Amino acid sequence: MGNVSLPFYFNLTMFVNIGHYRFAAFTFCLLLYSFIVCANLLMILVISHYSALHQPMYLFIALLSVNSLYGSAGFFPRFLMDLLSDVHLISPLACFTQIYVIYTYSSNELTILSIMAYDRYVAVCHPLHYHRKMTSRAVVLLSVLAWIFPALNLTAVILMSSRLPLCGNEIQKVFCANWNVVKLSCVSTALNNVLGMLLTITTVFLPLFYVLYTYLWILIVCWKKSTKFKGKVLQSCLPHIVSFMIYSVAGFCDIALSRYNLEDINPFVAVILSLEFVVIPPVLNPLVYGLKLPDIRRHILALFFHKR
Repeated sequence: MGNVSLPFYFNLTMFVNIGHYRFAAFTFCLLLYSFIVCANLLMILVISHYSALHQPMYLFIALLSVNSLYGSAGFFPRFLMDLLSDVHLISPLACFTQIYVIYTYSSNELTILSIMAYDRYVAVCHPLHYHRKMTSRAVVLLSVLAWIFPALNLTAVILMSSRLPLCGNEIQKVFCANWNVVKLSCVSTALNNVLGMLLTITTVFLPLFYVLYTYLWILIVCWKKSTKFKGKVLQSCLPHIVSFMIYSVAGFCDIALSRYNLEDINPFVAVILSLEFVVIPPVLNPLVYGLKLPDIRRHILALFFHKR
């Protein structure tokens, strides 16, 4: 190809040599992906099928499941193929497409969790104004913004990264990641680093602080209320808190890992830590919301028993 600025293939170097266990790993990951697809489709089906669940909180949960399907589709098919392959090469187009899908998935997750926090904040702190503020139009607008804002941000980041002249092709991951590509650049990446920092602030830290702010106010309001009121609030807010904590821990592990010298970490541990944020939330979200929210749990059981 002769042009060092655009290697014909990127090489994903973090696939651990698992030898005879590769088929067992493939089977486990295939079953895991099948569970993610089935569980999240079930959540979407139940929420869309029963009119009693056509409320902002449940619609946002369905949006979370849509995002889980989207992110999983950007990771698992390629990952499953690589598990059975002896070489792990990926074209620049496929690599940047995967970066876009996985990064928009992760950003969408935080923006959706933020609007869910806003929904709970209005419901608890301003209950008399809830139906006036959380109209169908407001729900649609918030949902669109939760997807559009990360998409625009990531488009700018990917365009800048794709134009960098590169002096290597080895990516120390089992999937493509923007920072790992940027590190291969032959020239200064100061502008990319500034844009990346702004992106991190707007899509990670702002949603994080907003969720903490909303729950601080919810805590203040609950402090003055009865035990029964606190119980109802905890029942509706606990799944969201658990989901937010799961994603925050998983996301932190991936961010910390990307800045760490991977040669000092056991390769198997590094792979597990890097997979957390693309695997754990899509698996646990439907379990958390499906099991902890009585209305969803009741309608899931009604769906199966009704068919029987």
